[in-house]
Amino acid sequence: MEFEPWMLLIFPLFFGMGWLAARIDIKELLTESSALPRSYFQGLNFLLNEQQDEAIEAFIEVVKVDPQTIELHFALGSLFRRRGEVDRALRMHLNLVERNDLDEDKRQQALFELGQDYLKAGIFDRAESTFSSLQATRYEKEALDFLLEIYQKEKDWLKAIDISQRLTALSGESHSKEAAFFYCELAAAELAANKTEAATVHLEQALSVNPMGVRATIMLGDIAAARAESLQAIEIWRRIEQQDAQYLPLVAERLLQAYRQSAIESDGIALLQEYLGKYPSLDLMNVLFGAVLQRDGAEAAYKLVRNELRLHPTLLGLDKLLEATLLDVKTERRADVELVKNLVYQRTRALAMYRCKRCGFKARQFYWHCPACYGWETYSPRRTEETGGVA
Repeated sequence: MEFEPWMLLIFPLFFGMGWLAARIDIKELLTESSALPRSYFQGLNFLLNEQQDEAIEAFIEVVKVDPQTIELHFALGSLFRRRGEVDRALRMHLNLVERNDLDEDKRQQALFELGQDYLKAGIFDRAESTFSSLQATRYEKEALDFLLEIYQKEKDWLKAIDISQRLTALSGESHSKEAAFFYCELAAAELAANKTEAATVHLEQALSVNPMGVRATIMLGDIAAARAESLQAIEIWRRIEQQDAQYLPLVAERLLQAYRQSAIESDGIALLQEYLGKYPSLDLMNVLFGAVLQRDGAEAAYKLVRNELRLHPTLLGLDKLLEATLLDVKTERRADVELVKNLVYQRTRALAMYRCKRCGFKARQFYWHCPACYGWETYSPRRTEETGGVA
């Protein structure tokens, strides 16, 4: 392509257009800046100097002077809620909801924030109605999540089941595990009222939505055992091996008792020995230790613990070995062994805990529902020493 003299006219034209655009942008920026209240810039200055309280007060003045600062309303409301000043957050978001000039999208956003304020304040009925009003909006998924949280706190398990089903339909993400636990909670309430048949129905519903749900299986076995149907209870509890074998220690004592009631204790001991070989566990060993001690004596119980300790050395196992040693130790050495055992026991108390995998909360008893983070089935059925948890 050859150079033409007229092309020289293009460069000044482009330069002039660029200069004009820059002048317009600068003028527009100056106009917008001059329209902002002085409090706005004071608030920014306070933020830069990490003076949050002063910044908040300055921004509140901006809102009073210029009610059209919608985004500032939202920012302040969320900040108040995070700081625990829920009453101020409520006033901020209620003011937005009640405005007639607010477009529908902003009004939905204000309702979503308002629902969180009510939830934070513990006003569950208003939080529920607010989140329910957001159906078929872009906040529906998050609103349903909050509704699920509310119904769990209120122990309204039927509504929780309904919300979990709606969440699955809306997002495609399975909530079958949570729904199974909600059915188990319904079953537990029925059992407390001696309504065994109704409880059984709920437990079967739990297994229908989550066939791998160990808790429902354990509870069904408990119902059979309470009816003195020991063989049926054994059959039910043995299904746990196919569901999740790590939970077998939770029913080891139950299994052994059912075998005893059926006059086949030796079969129960043999089964627990088989489980211990395949799924090593301190709790399994403890149950088996007591059974072997009662049936075969101190020497057999000692050998059981010693062999297990060699295969899987743990301080908790050592404590059990010292306990077995004390059963048949000579009188003059008993005090020495007791001293060592007491020292080991003090060290192992922190290792014999159950630990939540989500939040790390530790407890001496096993929970299906973490009392700290409210997660379902977040506790490992194994002690912290076995799982590598920090003592």
